[in-house]
Amino acid sequence: MGYVYLYVGTGGGKTANALGLALRSVGHNKNVVIIQFFKWKKGIGEVLIRDKLAPYYEIYQFGREVWLGEKEQTVKFGGETFMVESVKSHDRKLAKEALDFAAKIMGEKKPHLLVLDEVGLAAQWKMLETRDVMKLLENVPEETTVVMTGRVAPKELFERADFINEVKQVKMPKTFKLTEGIQY
Repeated sequence: MGYVYLYVGTGGGKTANALGLALRSVGHNKNVVIIQFFKWKKGIGEVLIRDKLAPYYEIYQFGREVWLGEKEQTVKFGGETFMVESVKSHDRKLAKEALDFAAKIMGEKKPHLLVLDEVGLAAQWKMLETRDVMKLLENVPEETTVVMTGRVAPKELFERADFINEVKQVKMPKTFKLTEGIQY
């Protein structure tokens, strides 16, 4: 069975860490598949680079065009204001589609690296059943490494992971501008 990594924590950079592994893998002509749970933005670097890194790099997004949170609110981040919506039944359906797609990809393509971006948060917020994520992780091919990310994750994912990295925010300006190529 392949290794499973979990990147969690309050700091920024969990997805960026996973993308670093993806870039390293592509550099060795290894196949990478990234599945993003509840993300939708097409103008982010990891989506824009897709064609340049083909055929070794694939990325799929399963999210509707909203920021999701545990409660509806307005938040300021990077000098911008965003409306946050609570999770709806459609979001749960998309998360299930993403997990089913991950199982299909893992079985058919057996990629060198499979990134499940924000799957920890999706499971913690009950968008997915944790047992369904665990079932997927029981079937990881020996040649596939799985990287899961999420601000938080259920304890079962911590117990299953072979490697766990916690990304902690130590310092951040009260106001800053989101930078193309850095935050997105």
